[in-house]
Amino acid sequence: MPDASSAATALPDDAIPAVRVRGLAKTYRGSKNFAPSRALKGIDLDIPKGSVFGLLGPNGAGKSTLINILAGLVNKTAGSASIWGIDIDRHPRRSRAAIGVVPQELNIDAFFTPRELLDFQAGLYGVPARERITEELLAAVQLSDKAENYSRTLSGGMRRRLMVAKAMVHKPPVLVLDEPTAGVDVELRQQLWSQIRALSRSGTTILLTTHYLDEAQELCDRIAFIDHGEVIACDTTEALLRRVDRKEVTFSLGEPLSALPSGLAHYDAEILPPRRLAIRYCPSQTRFRTIINDVREAGLTIVDVSTRESDLEDLFLQLTATPTEAAAGEGGPVRSG
Repeated sequence: MPDASSAATALPDDAIPAVRVRGLAKTYRGSKNFAPSRALKGIDLDIPKGSVFGLLGPNGAGKSTLINILAGLVNKTAGSASIWGIDIDRHPRRSRAAIGVVPQELNIDAFFTPRELLDFQAGLYGVPARERITEELLAAVQLSDKAENYSRTLSGGMRRRLMVAKAMVHKPPVLVLDEPTAGVDVELRQQLWSQIRALSRSGTTILLTTHYLDEAQELCDRIAFIDHGEVIACDTTEALLRRVDRKEVTFSLGEPLSALPSGLAHYDAEILPPRRLAIRYCPSQTRFRTIINDVREAGLTIVDVSTRESDLEDLFLQLTATPTEAAAGEGGPVRSG
């Protein structure tokens, strides 16, 4: 995969974020039958250089609007944004050259071969023939042996890899991957994960949007949650997970359990017939050893123990819940990921 550092030789100091957004707002005009819609409400965001940065949120949260503003496809209403230190308003052509976008839709000309497609795309960006990295990109996305095949003959997975190569023809230091694994099978998903890691190792800063929260947890070192056009949380993945102070332990028992022993009544517990008991607790308030002792003192025989840590899905549900939902879920069971 091409080294992003080569594209950044004359670019700003590493202390400057790869992407910086300040007070960014977007309001779509209304019409006779529809009121104006505020897609972004003055958000602030910094994406560090070299990071794999996750942008998560429900449908309609404003993720696509933000990406389209950075890519120069949508005009902002207010605020500022810069890519690799380049202001998108003052230097629109330079800022667009610093970013590559891999959309969710597969927009590839069916009658181009992969080699023709990459050369054509490089030409659109004004990359001279002698400076093109077509062969390197084809090798990086494992399509060298398909370089002369028409794109319409490629599998869905090959087309997705070709889309990544297409976004990299001008060696952008920032790459946006919009739902890269939506609707793909498990094998292709793992291949795309490997490709994302390879891009990151090469120095490319990656902005990843995904609805698969396990994917964000696996790949991203920083994550921002956006909802109703506002950033509601932004931190390292590790720090965000620490915010979900919930854990679940499941005991396999030596005897069937028809009712919860009185000594365990103060726990958020659930009997799972015929011989299992799940207890949910807050590690900051209750020690695991205390739970073990209480189960034993209740006269239950512990055969096996399994635990489940809270994940990003728990945090996502917690952050995006309405006040009514949050109140209803307080002290309730942890939802499975």
